Amino acid sequence: MADTLDSRPHAFSIKLWPPSLPTRQALIERITNNLSSKTIFTEKYGSLTREQAMENAKRIEDVAFSTANQQFEREPDGDGGLAVQLYAKECSKLILEILKKGPVAKVATKESVSEEAASPRETFFDISKGKRAFIEAEEAEELLKPLKEPGNAYTKICFSNRSFGLGAARVAEPILASLKDQLKEVDLSDFVAGRPEVEALEVMNIFSDALQGCILSSLNLSENALGEKGVRAFGTLLKSQSSLEELYLMNDGISKEAAQAVSELIPSTDNLRVLQFHNNMTGDEGAVAIAEVVKRSPLLENFRCSSTRVGTEGGIALSEALEHCTHMEKLDLRDNMFGTEAGVSLSKTLSSFKHLTELYLSYLNLEDEGAIAIANALKESASPIEVLEMAGNDITVEAASAITACVATKQQVSKLNLSENELKDEGCVQIAKSIEDDHSKLQYIDMSTNYIRRAGARALAQVVVKKEGFKMLNIDGNIISEEGIEEVKEIFKKSPELLGALDENDPDGEEGEDDEEDEEDEENEANGNGELESKLKNLEVNQDD
Repeated sequence: MADTLDSRPHAFSIKLWPPSLPTRQALIERITNNLSSKTIFTEKYGSLTREQAMENAKRIEDVAFSTANQQFEREPDGDGGLAVQLYAKECSKLILEILKKGPVAKVATKESVSEEAASPRETFFDISKGKRAFIEAEEAEELLKPLKEPGNAYTKICFSNRSFGLGAARVAEPILASLKDQLKEVDLSDFVAGRPEVEALEVMNIFSDALQGCILSSLNLSENALGEKGVRAFGTLLKSQSSLEELYLMNDGISKEAAQAVSELIPSTDNLRVLQFHNNMTGDEGAVAIAEVVKRSPLLENFRCSSTRVGTEGGIALSEALEHCTHMEKLDLRDNMFGTEAGVSLSKTLSSFKHLTELYLSYLNLEDEGAIAIANALKESASPIEVLEMAGNDITVEAASAITACVATKQQVSKLNLSENELKDEGCVQIAKSIEDDHSKLQYIDMSTNYIRRAGARALAQVVVKKEGFKMLNIDGNIISEEGIEEVKEIFKKSPELLGALDENDPDGEEGEDDEEDEEDEENEANGNGELESKLKNLEVNQDD
């Protein structure tokens, strides 16, 4: 099967989602206690018996987990923090709903859970929870029993995280075939892990034939190391899809040949809104094939083609194809090798977008020319940008004015990531000034590893600390003097949680400044005669409507 290992070094991060099975069980126990023991709420509304409370607790946790997991799937690169918050919030909301209904004699009626909360259980069949494991015929018979019940209303199935052998696949085949008229969403991600290639391809063929003819709105085949053979093994299913709205092929070994097979097999993408190809080995020629799919998808809103080894030729092909996608809301092209020329080509497309809210362009080798072109295009566009990431693009002070002018016009920005560039103090101060007024929704700024010294760090800290709702400033990995670090910490004295770690800061870095230079900068700032301030006086930021 195709090797899709990503050799690029990535920073270590802790994932908060999904919670472990013991954590989920512990939460069920807590919910049970909240429903059955004495609290201010049970005193007001009444409590449930222990048996009733346990039954409802399981349902509440299941619904909350499903809701939070959908949030996490929309932000797969995040740490899961938002999903955890939603998980807790949904549990609290549903507990209160149960109690307000008052004690009931039978939980089996499902009246103890609101109709809105109960509906996912009737339509979503999911066997992905728990440990990743192989599944054979006998276990498949037991696991898939609910799908055989007459009159079931399942429209969405998720077989992810369970590796199907031939025996299990043959058990699933007639069951899936019987659901053809009702299934709308199918998730087969990571469902043949660890199987020999011959067996895995045969399992894919069985599932493909069983599901052929389903009118699906969403299909997820990610994490299966498909390669061209795998894509073609799903050929009968793909050829029968003309109404797909979402297609996920992430970490699938999508090579040039596999990408061409995808383009060839899907008959229509007229309704496609989400297309995701993260972490494949597509390359330029594969990108050209994917560009053909994009070009035929006029309703595309969410396109992800990150970490796919795409260079300048492929980047230009994708950029030109995206011109046809005027409804684009979320665009993720990070971690490719576009270069300046593809960056400039992309800027022409971005200028025409009106609905773009999230843009991820980190690690594309854009350099100043590409960054300036993109910043200028965004500034002139009507897109209400909320997330802008351009980390690791060799951007210097030369591009700072263009980026600053762009950011100043985008009042909806909540997250700005310009880390791993070379913006230095001058660029940092310009960014700080661009967000000084308004920008009330700003929550995250990452200016780490930018050769920032004391003056830049201070300017940024003084601006963001005053913003209500701000959550995190990351200025680690810079060359801020020890005195500068202390000054920044003092600025955040009342809200230290808003300042990220500074473990990688190097006060003795080669671009660093000594104490005398710090004092001189402070004196120049106070007198308004510093070279940096003089340049900024002539900086003109146009805020177009």
